[in-house]
Amino acid sequence: MPNYLQLLFLILPVFALIGVGVAVRRVHWIEGEAEGSLIRLVVNLLYPCIIFESVAGNAALRIPENLLLPPLVGFGVTWFGLHAGRLVARWIGLHVGSGLRTFALAVGIANYGYLPIPIMEAIWGPESRGVLLVHNVGVEAAIWTVGVLLLSGQSLRAGWRKLVSPVMITLVLAVASNLTGATALLPAFVTATIHALAVCAIPLGLIMTGVNLAQYLHAPRELFDLKVSTAALVLRLGVLPVFILVLAKFLPCSLELKRVLIVQAAMPTAMIPIILAKHYGGHPRTAVQIVLGTTAVGVFVIPLWLRVGQAWLGF
Repeated sequence: MPNYLQLLFLILPVFALIGVGVAVRRVHWIEGEAEGSLIRLVVNLLYPCIIFESVAGNAALRIPENLLLPPLVGFGVTWFGLHAGRLVARWIGLHVGSGLRTFALAVGIANYGYLPIPIMEAIWGPESRGVLLVHNVGVEAAIWTVGVLLLSGQSLRAGWRKLVSPVMITLVLAVASNLTGATALLPAFVTATIHALAVCAIPLGLIMTGVNLAQYLHAPRELFDLKVSTAALVLRLGVLPVFILVLAKFLPCSLELKRVLIVQAAMPTAMIPIILAKHYGGHPRTAVQIVLGTTAVGVFVIPLWLRVGQAWLGF
């Protein structure tokens, strides 16, 4: 099992790419319409390609438990995190209008894409990311139903409609292709093209994460609130990892799902709460404080939880 320093150096390139994104935004190489266009390219083309490559032809995803339990766990863990966040937000004195709902949303959603994918690949190889991507179906379902309802009070129908996306369509096609053996029938130039696009997804996605974060760094004093930041760090990087690792220990999880849960337990807050808070009338500053705080501390805490998780589960 890798030691703490080995795991730290393993994840540093991930955060270095986020730093590159901050730098290119600060020197005005990516801004305005270019930022939106590149994010759409990543989300609608590159990320679906890495999903198809990871799922289609993945033998681990021909095992029923790797198709059924991971999305249920992803939904359940996210649901629990959202409601735990709401309880903690009330406990520290937040209320509707001052960030209660946004706090619950931000603390409840762990980073489930651009950070865990390269970490899992570095530790267990590229085949390990397939179950993660199936697990993420449940996370997405929780975000666009429970999360959106929590933040905005919109109808359940509006949230479910968000699930019909290039990512979800690709995942369904990839699972079907994998189960039927159709992947082997694809021409070589098609799989080569998909691979070429897939390898761009994570580096560019991490860079665009940094580009998005850079716009909030102009007022450093607003990036930290003692009450909000401390409570978020304790819950997201202290309490919720214990809950996730207990589930991994005692649920009838496959080896692949246990790996997913080890990495998810170590994750800081995802970027999407900032976008949701803006779009659905939340409290964006609260989301930014939680995202930046948990991500910055996560650089040092992620290797610790990865090591604890592997020891706890006997890896």
